[in-house]
Amino acid sequence: MLMPRLISNNLFEDWMGGFPSANDFFSNQNRDIMKTDVKENEDGYLLEIDLPGFKKDDVKASLKDGYMTVSASRTTDKDEKDQEGRYIRKERYEGSCSRSFYVGENVTESDINAKFEDGILKISVPKKVPEKVEKENYIAIEG
Repeated sequence: MLMPRLISNNLFEDWMGGFPSANDFFSNQNRDIMKTDVKENEDGYLLEIDLPGFKKDDVKASLKDGYMTVSASRTTDKDEKDQEGRYIRKERYEGSCSRSFYVGENVTESDINAKFEDGILKISVPKKVPEKVEKENYIAIEG
C-alpha cells in the first residue's frame, strides 16, 4: 500500500521512497529543526532559536574558544507499548541537533543570557570589542 510522505515536499519521493528513514532527519531535513533569527541592536545580538516540542531540560548551551554551541536532544521511551494498537507511522522528531555561532573570544558564559519559553530559546549576546593594549615599542639606541 502506498502511503504518502507528509514530511516530503516532493511528490515523486512518495512513489519511490515509502516511509522516511532515520537518515532523512539527519541530512537535509535537520536544517528545519533549529531555525534561528539573529537580531542586532546597539548592545549586542539576540538569537531566537525555534525548538518546538523540546523541553528546557532537553536543551544545552556551551561556550568554547569563542563559539557558542546550542544542542537539543530528545528520545522516546522504547519500552512504551500501546494497548490500543501498533504504530504504522511515527513522524515526531527523535534524535539530537546542534548549531554553533561565533560570538567572539572576549565573551564569557556570564555575559550571555538565555531564556527558554514556548518552544523558543532566546539568547542575548553582548558586543564586546577586544581591549586594546597599547605597547610601547622602544628602539634600541647604540652608543
